[in-house]
Amino acid sequence: MKINRFLENKIPSAPLKLVVMDNIRALGHEVNDYIVQFRGEINQPYQDSPAFHNYTMDNYIISLDIPRLNTGEARVRLNETIRGKDLYIMTDVLNRSITYKMHGYQNMYSPDDHYQDLKRVIGAVAGRAHRVSVIMPFMYESRQHKRTMRESLDCALMLQELSDMGISRFITFDAHDPSIQNSAPLCSFDNYSPFYQFMRTLLSNIGDMKIDKKHTLIISPDEGALQRAVYFAGVMGVDTGMFYKRRDYTKVVNGKNPIVAHEFLGDNVEGKDVIVVDDMISSGGSMIDTARQLKKMKANRVFICCTFGIFTDGLEMFDKAYEEQLFDRVITTNLCYRPPELFERPYYLEADMAKFLASIIDYSNHDVSMDVVRTPTEKIHRILARYNAVNAPLKHELDSDVE
Repeated sequence: MKINRFLENKIPSAPLKLVVMDNIRALGHEVNDYIVQFRGEINQPYQDSPAFHNYTMDNYIISLDIPRLNTGEARVRLNETIRGKDLYIMTDVLNRSITYKMHGYQNMYSPDDHYQDLKRVIGAVAGRAHRVSVIMPFMYESRQHKRTMRESLDCALMLQELSDMGISRFITFDAHDPSIQNSAPLCSFDNYSPFYQFMRTLLSNIGDMKIDKKHTLIISPDEGALQRAVYFAGVMGVDTGMFYKRRDYTKVVNGKNPIVAHEFLGDNVEGKDVIVVDDMISSGGSMIDTARQLKKMKANRVFICCTFGIFTDGLEMFDKAYEEQLFDRVITTNLCYRPPELFERPYYLEADMAKFLASIIDYSNHDVSMDVVRTPTEKIHRILARYNAVNAPLKHELDSDVE
């Protein structure tokens, strides 16, 4: 069933507009193209009424500029009106490919710089837009979500600040700790996970998997990702396991306590295909160590699925691990910046989130229930049944599936 069928005869809350920051330009334009396609196909019998003014357009992206002075100071300038619009601001705070000049030096954008630009946009539209929603796939400072000693609570402060600035909805993916939404209880907080996209990408490229308890196992690399792994395993009808990170709490290296060992809790992995699921690959050391432990336990193949592939220490570690046959594929989404050289690696697969994100925006603009896009259980069951029936990659069969 096409997802836009649920939107027939539904009136949008206000004319839709997108603000696509430079740090997420490629994904933002894909999302815009999908929304144009959705609204070109949908059957709205009352499109001539004022309620559907500017409902069908060729482009929903607002033009804006962010000029900077030589001191590094910046401002946002909108090139068209946003009064009365339902506005969605998309930003990727992890994009390190953007630079700016300050005092003659070329500076690389940091997450702090991206966040300041986001606030500048909100400041430029405050009080004029009908509603302002922020789409931040990787939540700024999400790993600094709790206080254990004399330290800041950056993520909570970020949510409070955006809520105080007047945003009505915050949309993110695989938040490190979703309970952080309690810091801004009056701001709508939507947290999505790419389970369906992971499964779709995996089954589209691997043709000889057997998805059952005898042949497949879902693994969480640490206790923090266990809930994610349990859900994934439950939907697929397989068992799950977990690694416990034993840390040395007497030392701090690069801002965190070093891992001493990974202890495994779970069923026998010998001869099974193992899918490791987590929210991010940062340096990758922990993920490679998990794969190494799984191979020592005689796992058949290891597939790594992570929402955000950051690769802060480069790709050499993964290249070496792939040569040592510690893992078979790495799947990440296109929700954040990926280094260009990653696409040249034979082990890399990308889960495309553009259509899913476009569906979220389209549903939200109509103020209808998000259950269809939030819970992918039925869609995963459907593609698993189709895959098991033909036992081959589903590249073409999956093209028409609901995102």
